[in-house]
Amino acid sequence: MTSTILQPGQIEAPAGDIPFLRLPARDSFFRDRAARFRQLAANHKMGDFLEFMACLAEAQQAALEHFPQAPLPDASQLSLSRAHGMPALAASSWPRDPAWRTALRDIVAAVSAAVLATAPQPVRDTIAHFATLDETDLEEMADAILDGHFHDIDLALSPFIAAALQVYWVHMSTALGESAFGRIGLPSMCPVCASPPVASVVHIGAEQGLRYLHCSLCGSEWHMVRAKCSNCESTRGITYYAIEGDQGAVKAEACGDCGSYLKILYLDKDPLLDPTADDLASLALDLLMDGTGVQRSGPNLFLLSA
Repeated sequence: MTSTILQPGQIEAPAGDIPFLRLPARDSFFRDRAARFRQLAANHKMGDFLEFMACLAEAQQAALEHFPQAPLPDASQLSLSRAHGMPALAASSWPRDPAWRTALRDIVAAVSAAVLATAPQPVRDTIAHFATLDETDLEEMADAILDGHFHDIDLALSPFIAAALQVYWVHMSTALGESAFGRIGLPSMCPVCASPPVASVVHIGAEQGLRYLHCSLCGSEWHMVRAKCSNCESTRGITYYAIEGDQGAVKAEACGDCGSYLKILYLDKDPLLDPTADDLASLALDLLMDGTGVQRSGPNLFLLSA
């Protein structure tokens, strides 16, 4: 493991206006993630799992493209949210429409059709289990995931539930557009849905060198300066960890003040990086971080632990 310490003065100061919020590209968001999962699966120790995740992401894209109409906040609600620095689609309080369960059924059916014939028995059992669940069961599991009560859910079922919830929130956010949302009072949380980030990403191109936090639920990205803890905003001696011999595209950014870490991805090292996919493919870095005494600050909804 290698580490680097940045001091408070080493904070980005780009000229010009910085776009604060970036919503996911509806037409390709999950499709691109699926392609990245497949690329990462080649010669990876977790290849079978990553291939399964590619199938799940493809099912998410199909579900998003056929997502039924669902209620959205109206203009007055959006204006009120912006005025008071509140997320318009807060994960813990937005009244979920049953349409998300339609997406869940579509996702389970698509994954079943793609992998059931060759899937190991535990996966078959999980898919079959969905037929025994009623809407109350599904809504309770959704509540647990969105509230961060991961000990209250069946971890075998949670990837499918999380996949459908992601589709639902991507649908809503992209239907409203970036102008619908403003900054909220918690810079470390998503301004769209108030969920924590799965990772942060240092961009290239027109946003060269700018760091954005990537939402674990809705896939939105919001700007936060570098060399600043994404959890507590401390600028005192942030430490970066990487696996020896790695190209440095994925590192762990740790904060001594709050005792947390979050992965940071560098697109200049690999422009095909996907926060969700590359986070799952770099669990070796999480294992190394376990020995440092710091705790991960943001979840990956596809690898929850009780």
